Amino acid sequence: MQHQDIRTIYLLIAGLFNLAMSLIWGIDTLFKLHAGLDIFQVMLTNAAFTLGNVLFEIPTGVVADTLGRRVSLLLCLVTLFVTTLLYVAIARLGWGFWPFAAVSVLLGLGYTFYTGAVDAWLVDALKATGYTEPLEPVFARGQMAFGAAMLVGTLAGGLLGQIDLAVPYVVRAAIVVPLFALAWFGMRELGYAPRALALSRVPAEMRRVFVEGMRYGLHHPVVRPLMLGSLVSMSFMIFGFYSWQRYFLDLLGREAVWVSGVIAALTSLTLIAGNALVVPLSRVVRTRTGLLIASVFVQVVTIVLCGLLRDFYVVVGLYLVYGVALGVGMPVKQGYLNAHIPSEQRATIISLDSFFANVGGVAGQTGWGWLARTRGIAEAWVASGATLILGVPLYWIARRRDRKLDTF
Repeated sequence: MQHQDIRTIYLLIAGLFNLAMSLIWGIDTLFKLHAGLDIFQVMLTNAAFTLGNVLFEIPTGVVADTLGRRVSLLLCLVTLFVTTLLYVAIARLGWGFWPFAAVSVLLGLGYTFYTGAVDAWLVDALKATGYTEPLEPVFARGQMAFGAAMLVGTLAGGLLGQIDLAVPYVVRAAIVVPLFALAWFGMRELGYAPRALALSRVPAEMRRVFVEGMRYGLHHPVVRPLMLGSLVSMSFMIFGFYSWQRYFLDLLGREAVWVSGVIAALTSLTLIAGNALVVPLSRVVRTRTGLLIASVFVQVVTIVLCGLLRDFYVVVGLYLVYGVALGVGMPVKQGYLNAHIPSEQRATIISLDSFFANVGGVAGQTGWGWLARTRGIAEAWVASGATLILGVPLYWIARRRDRKLDTF
């Protein structure tokens, strides 16, 4: 396989996967509210999904680092197909909060088979075929594929949800089928040799992952603050994304499911815009940590103002600026983290980074979700937006400890 073939398969997988995922992003909160949950219960079901990420991130990292990244992705797609249809059944049968929470944990399991595995496959395959250029442009294109898929998915999800809130879930399950075929036939393990995994070896493999996670992750002077930065960022990001669906419609003053789809689609455009700005901004801000710190400052200001102001159009505009800042920061952090990880531990450390992000997501959705129910979504946004500033000292620490790989 050539570099271009690998990049094309990566972009197709990223695009189709995120198209399937994003179909329900603009209407998921409304779907669950319509099924009888309140806003706090909705956040708890989302936290249950993130908890599934936390519980299974390391075990599924073992699968990716032993049986291979292709097998890990296939397991993800099977789980996604089943749990998506279970969501529809629970809503239709009116089973309530606990079944939603249980299936959300299983959905989290499925997603952890994806996190780290596809990125690790890409990096190892590129290196095995002699690719020596920086990874940031590749990851930026991946983020742009993510944003484009999210644009189509969220807009389509809003329009389909206007017909029936369950339809986007059914379409999501249908998209998983061709994606499974692409992964089955298109992914070849290059630069990495899968090995057998006996169940009796799972505890030992988990210990190995833990030890390597400590050595190359938490004990690494640069990787550690980057992973803690993921925790801080995710504490608002998931809560914010799922709470704006209710918050923005309240500011608008009318129920219009299609508006949620449009806003979610616009959010995807801001991510694409942020991704596209990475390369030109890297010529102005010559360090990765400099861009990350600037991104955090913009995120803090915009989210706090979103909670303080009450004009629908102004608040939506500020949230879209937040999306641009997020779109700049994500591929920069992704490339910076990968630059510090050895190939053999790549999937493990990426999964560990995702683990930290998910811990932040669980805490944010639970804590800020409770505050949203007791004091209002706006106050929860002000408080959660202010805490994002904690990312600045973390990236500053990484900057002080790394003068070589920090420079573009």
